[in-house]
Amino acid sequence: MSYYFVIISPTDTPLFEYTFGTSKAGGTGQAHFRNGESARYMNQFIVHAALDVVEEVQWLSPNMWLKVIDHYAPTNSHISCFMAGTNVRFMLLHQPGGAAPAPGNRTSTLSSSSIAQNPTSPQTEEAIRQFMTEVYEIWVKTLMNPFYKIGDEIKSPVFRARVAGAGRKWL
Repeated sequence: MSYYFVIISPTDTPLFEYTFGTSKAGGTGQAHFRNGESARYMNQFIVHAALDVVEEVQWLSPNMWLKVIDHYAPTNSHISCFMAGTNVRFMLLHQPGGAAPAPGNRTSTLSSSSIAQNPTSPQTEEAIRQFMTEVYEIWVKTLMNPFYKIGDEIKSPVFRARVAGAGRKWL
């Protein structure tokens, strides 16, 4: 499975972006999105298009973890969201590996309980929730740094390494 993780500020600007692949079940840790060379821009577009859905869903749930909030059918991508109390959104676009299912055939992804094959299974949602919770804790520690100005892009290599470690651990 390929992942694109982004932290989005209350003013809808990205504070941190990270693209990675699964390292579980023989994965290489490298992302393999279906969009090819335009994957970076398409991922940004898909996630930012899902912000409208986040604004609707956030008022329906008292939880910070909003689960899978949107699905982009052309690439079979799913978007999960975690809301911080300051209206900062942690969004994860996840795309299962392998070929996309045929338009009328949904059984190829829904019948499998493998995390790499079924992005909406309870096991996958729990793994993503654990990842988001760990990244949230890392983010809070970054905010407490007196040298970090709230609202600025996070450029710390330590933060990036810790997010990568959480990705390897949970996804």
